[in-house]
Amino acid sequence: MVRKSLLLAVLVGVCAQVGAADSPPPLPVEPTGVIETLPDRYPAEWFLVHDAAFFHMSDGKVYVIDASKDTVGEQVKGMFPMNLMGSYLQVASRGEIMSVETFHTRGTRGDRFDVLTIWDNANLDVVAEVELPGKKRFMGMPQRVALHALNDDRWLAIFNLSPSTSVTLVDLETRKIIGEIPIPGCSFVYASGGMAFSSVCADGRMLTVALDGDGKEKSRSFSDVFFDSDESPIFERPARVGNIAYFPAFDARVQPVAMSGNAAMPMTSWSLVGEGEENWAPAGIGLDGEDDLGRIYFLMNPEANGVDGMHNAGGAEIWVFDPEARRRVLRIPLQEWGLSFAVSRGEEPTVLVTNPVDMSVELYDGLTGEFIRKITGFGQETPLLMMSAQ
Repeated sequence: MVRKSLLLAVLVGVCAQVGAADSPPPLPVEPTGVIETLPDRYPAEWFLVHDAAFFHMSDGKVYVIDASKDTVGEQVKGMFPMNLMGSYLQVASRGEIMSVETFHTRGTRGDRFDVLTIWDNANLDVVAEVELPGKKRFMGMPQRVALHALNDDRWLAIFNLSPSTSVTLVDLETRKIIGEIPIPGCSFVYASGGMAFSSVCADGRMLTVALDGDGKEKSRSFSDVFFDSDESPIFERPARVGNIAYFPAFDARVQPVAMSGNAAMPMTSWSLVGEGEENWAPAGIGLDGEDDLGRIYFLMNPEANGVDGMHNAGGAEIWVFDPEARRRVLRIPLQEWGLSFAVSRGEEPTVLVTNPVDMSVELYDGLTGEFIRKITGFGQETPLLMMSAQ
């Protein structure tokens, strides 16, 4: 029995030595409580990618993505949640991101609460929350025209749809509601100078509401009719350079509207297509954008013009225009069909495009149109709205 015990002890020792020789050294003890921070102003090559979680909408999130990096570990800089088809806006001067969300006391049911959540740029933590009254905030496909900062970024205008339409104004300094302004028959929010906002109306006009120093309505005015909702509808999502918003139309026109004061001024429309391109037209969810060079971008579909229901279908190319010259300066053929896109800041813009085939996002050079890389595997499911980070 003694010999058997001695033999067993020797074998255990040998096995332990063999195992130790084959195993890697133990990992060092990691410190706890370490909180990494991001810069207050994000670099030009960063994007905010909103995964609306279309198939389980109470679990949406926004990723901060560095599109210049090669690996997922380097690309993903952070993430914050955004509940139930929220809309968001980054306000660079405040170092904050605004998001409008909806919650229920029992998760998917119970009492409803609409809130404005304010996130800090540097640590993606909640710094304030403002409850929005009336259970009426716009809840639909994410739009970058659902929120807008006014009055040198002191106020936030929030579009409501219940189905009546209005705008709730929030004081971002005091984190309190200023009031609500009805905009019957009109939708969304476009800044018009520092103390006014405009909304596009179903009757083909543009409403502009001027505000006084207290955030109360001072006056309102309507533009002339510049489109027909039945015969020549426009998308409510414009590209914007300075004070001019460029609304793409279903029939491949672009309709500029000057917004710089107490009245929106429609300008002469012009065509995005040339000879032999008559079937092309804008289409998609996030279908237009602009860059710091003053150029405007449109996602174009080769079969959309005149085809009912094709306006949200996405497109095969992105066309870039010089709006002052009314001239196309670049075509960007996409590797796969595009559904939505955003353009980065800076003198060397890049274009990040949602690929609906596998819901990855793909990066292109905004000066040459060349494909750069695919970005995927960061947890995205339905990245439907993207913005350049500020």
